[in-house]
Amino acid sequence: MAKDLDELLDEVESKFCRPDPLRLAMGEPSKGYGVTHRGDRNRAEAKEKLRSTETLKKEDDLDSLINEIFEEPNFNQKNFKLKSKSSGNTSVRASIQGLSKSCSPVYLGGSSIPFGIGTNTSPRACDHLRCIACDFWIVNYNDYMWDESCDYLFFRNNMPEFHKLKTKLVKKKGSRAYACQCSWRTVEELTNLQTDHQLRWVCGKH
Repeated sequence: MAKDLDELLDEVESKFCRPDPLRLAMGEPSKGYGVTHRGDRNRAEAKEKLRSTETLKKEDDLDSLINEIFEEPNFNQKNFKLKSKSSGNTSVRASIQGLSKSCSPVYLGGSSIPFGIGTNTSPRACDHLRCIACDFWIVNYNDYMWDESCDYLFFRNNMPEFHKLKTKLVKKKGSRAYACQCSWRTVEELTNLQTDHQLRWVCGKH
């Protein structure tokens, strides 16, 4: 657009603002001399206005783009907030845990161990366990242990109904009884699930 304007101004100048060659030869000042300077000044002003218009347009386009990004439904402004230095390692651990979708590693624990997303820096008992062998969700009961008479057929026939399972549950403070349809465990302390190679339990969080 700027190039077309320059060509138009050059054409106007060549037709109406060029000095008369005869007058120049005779030493007379050109009548169009003032017009020529005025034309140059007008062309400069036109160019400046064009540049200003294009600059404003680019700024408006940039503002619109930024607004569109911030208005996206999946855009989370919290991801761009800087953590305060005074919060220290606690806020960093909380951020990492918040971003995690599943436990790694997966922990079991007694009733004194809180549930949550387990990590190496924040060990917590997983409360969303699933067995990949029988495809059952694991149930757990605080301050209970499984009776020694429990067997595979008992869980096969009674899972996951508590009123049937409770016949084999024994009260024990600090323990937590876990079970699926094919396996069961009584846990009192924080235990890494990887240390029990017989269990086919995994964290079911997504």
